[in-house]
Amino acid sequence: MPRRLHVSIRRALYAGLVGTALGGCATVGSVGSVGSVGSVGSVGSVGSVGSVGSDLESEEIPINLPSALARIGGTHPVVGHAQWRVQEAYAQLDRAELMWLPSIQAGFNYHRHDGNYQAINGTIVDINSNSFQAGLGAGAIAAGTTPRPGLVAQFHLADAIFLPKVAQRAAWAKEHAALAVENQQMLTASLAYVELLDAYQEESLLIASSQRIEELSRITGDYAQTGSGLVSDSQRLSTEESLANLRVLGSTERKLSASTRLARALSIPGTSKLVPLDAMVVPLQLVELQNAEQDQILGALHRRPELAEAQALVLAASAAYERERSAPFVPSVLLGYSTGTFGGGLGNSVGDWGGRYDIDALMSWELRNMGLGEQAARRERQAQVQQAMYSKLRMMDQVAQEVTESRVQVMVRREQIEVSQRAVDSAKDSYEKNLERIRQGQGLPIEVLQSVQAYEAAQRVYLRAVSDNNRAQLQLLWAIGWEPNCLLASNPQ
Repeated sequence: MPRRLHVSIRRALYAGLVGTALGGCATVGSVGSVGSVGSVGSVGSVGSVGSVGSDLESEEIPINLPSALARIGGTHPVVGHAQWRVQEAYAQLDRAELMWLPSIQAGFNYHRHDGNYQAINGTIVDINSNSFQAGLGAGAIAAGTTPRPGLVAQFHLADAIFLPKVAQRAAWAKEHAALAVENQQMLTASLAYVELLDAYQEESLLIASSQRIEELSRITGDYAQTGSGLVSDSQRLSTEESLANLRVLGSTERKLSASTRLARALSIPGTSKLVPLDAMVVPLQLVELQNAEQDQILGALHRRPELAEAQALVLAASAAYERERSAPFVPSVLLGYSTGTFGGGLGNSVGDWGGRYDIDALMSWELRNMGLGEQAARRERQAQVQQAMYSKLRMMDQVAQEVTESRVQVMVRREQIEVSQRAVDSAKDSYEKNLERIRQGQGLPIEVLQSVQAYEAAQRVYLRAVSDNNRAQLQLLWAIGWEPNCLLASNPQ
């Protein structure tokens, strides 16, 4: 299967499976949902704060995580650059494999000599002569061979044997590197989408909290006007209302900034406003943690393209080392064939035209710098092999650390969701009871403010816990190599 088709199928499969996981995560057992936080669809404008969007009108692009991942392809600048590096590497492989084929050189040359000339028998003679050659090959003078043969193959036999192996393994490394770049860009886009959805959800819950404070401020004002409450309490609620509106404005700024970051990750014009299609933030569960940690690490070491790239670089360095080891024992080769028309004469006359044919075959062995150069070249290549091997070991340690760290984050943040969900339920119950008590004329409205603030704080903590969990899930999915088999099936319901 061609690599591009394989990558496209892999990307489409992953996007579809993530979509399935997203669809099935609305109910995650004891984790709970974020319905109490609010819906992104109800965000609309910023209410009493004013419409920020009126000054920042731009094209709205609805998007979700699967559609965002589907945009990561060959037309993306980062991915496209990496894929063209692969094409460059395979072009270099073609050059290495064709090294032994002869090159074609055609042309002509004219030569004139006036003055002393040493004959073959050693005598010096004064001679005026000229010659002309044209055809396949050029540069012949007198009885000498054609220095630029028409068909010429010139190479070191060690290069012809080993350089294709080096180039092939370097191309493998570039191909795996391109896949690693694509995986990294998919992770970047996924995290940017989570950030965008989190920003929209935070704006939604802050607007809802602002409305609760606005209602409480109105009730407190009514109490102050009738003398049942203090004017200072009314002023305190007005201050809290302004602060709540400022928090809404801050969340709007964060929402627009998150849109530009996601647009950059997807190579979409930054003037476009990306709007998440998901109605609310829900906890994702993309990777099954019941699998043993060691099994996931071994799977990541097998699947991660960074490891395959490192292994290919080790093989390339090893082939280059073998080239240096064999270089003194295999010859350099020169094969040439020339044919064309050649003529000349004494003085200014050019005659005696006729065909001319030259065949040259040369093999020579070289021991560089009295053999010391050969030893230095082998040490250099051996050092490069060791560097490549240690780079691979370092990458193995890094992959294992990334898997382990992501697993810890997933486990801890899942517990944080459960704890923060209980905090939201408790804060909501407290707020509703306090509000009902004030409506029944028991106590003062200012007493509800603390429960409103606690409710908002609990909602934001829960939202952060869910978003952090989703980031950790995506990070773990990337760390194990975007393995679709590790994705959970859709919700049984």
